Amino acid sequence: MKAAVLFSTETDRLQLVDDITVLDPGFGEITVKIMASGVCHSDLSILNETMPQVLPAVLGHEGAGIVTAVGDGVQRVKEGDHVIIAWTAPCGFCINCSGRKRPELCSTMYTTGALTPRFRQGTTPVHGMSGTGTFSEYATIQERAAIVIDDDVPFEIAALIGCGVTTGVGAAVNCAKVSPGSSVVVFGCGGVGIAAIQGARLAGASTIVAVDVVEQKRALARQFGATHCCSPDELEDARTELTGDGFDYAIEAIGLAKTMRMAWDAIRRGGTACIVGAGREEDKLEFSAFEVFFNEKTLVGSYYGSSDVRSDFHRFLRLWKAGQLDLEGMITRRIALEEVNGAFDAMEAGEVVRTVITF
Repeated sequence: MKAAVLFSTETDRLQLVDDITVLDPGFGEITVKIMASGVCHSDLSILNETMPQVLPAVLGHEGAGIVTAVGDGVQRVKEGDHVIIAWTAPCGFCINCSGRKRPELCSTMYTTGALTPRFRQGTTPVHGMSGTGTFSEYATIQERAAIVIDDDVPFEIAALIGCGVTTGVGAAVNCAKVSPGSSVVVFGCGGVGIAAIQGARLAGASTIVAVDVVEQKRALARQFGATHCCSPDELEDARTELTGDGFDYAIEAIGLAKTMRMAWDAIRRGGTACIVGAGREEDKLEFSAFEVFFNEKTLVGSYYGSSDVRSDFHRFLRLWKAGQLDLEGMITRRIALEEVNGAFDAMEAGEVVRTVITF
């Protein structure tokens, strides 16, 4: 079958090949015919080595499709089911899943999936990004990574739920816990940032400021609920004019230490800065010992929108069906698998909110 494979980060390009074989599902696994896959910044982060990945690997992790085969022991999913693929799925049994009630922090399934080859090229094992690999015609995944959805949900919409929407909306409503009437500033108006803006709107924020260096993306943010937009250089004036002493919440959806620091500085004393962007390990964030004590601010990371995919995927789909989440508007381009490298180029140029590969 066709798949987009990363063989080496030195090339900074995926290779489209047609001799990849998807492995048959083992115990507790299923095979999914991929119908749509989002092109996410995390895929780019594998290419530029911000995030680790065993190579060679089929990239892509934001996908939806139809179950075509099930392995032994599979109980929740059957052939013909429409599913969203979750790149981090809860095992249901570890301390984070059952004891702490933080299923998004379950590492059992993620680690198992990430370290288990899902494809092969000839006799060479090929991994799938985060145990998935949705830049392919078929993918074999763990049963728990498949969330069954209604057949009437378009696959393009379902794919977005698989990562960007859940990460962004979840950051606002699950992690930051934006409150009605509050003020929010969102750094970065890509797919996750736009979803975070929608999440802040859903939570009832009265002031939502979108910050981005690209004017086109700032203008787009207004369509999804931003009440004000500005460049990073204009932020301090906007902060003073709109809040006086700082925003109640800041959501950083870029992944740079300098923008994380800007998010911290933008909130008032006692405010919350929620970090969604995945940054490099060597990119250090610095605070003075005094400011941490004196300002009583909260700095919190948000992994996968602090979401439980088993319930939140369905919650966000209900909001979409009710017209409260605009997901169609987030799809700015539809491409074929062969065009994925061009999508990465556009993403680096800041031109794309969400590109969806349709199969």
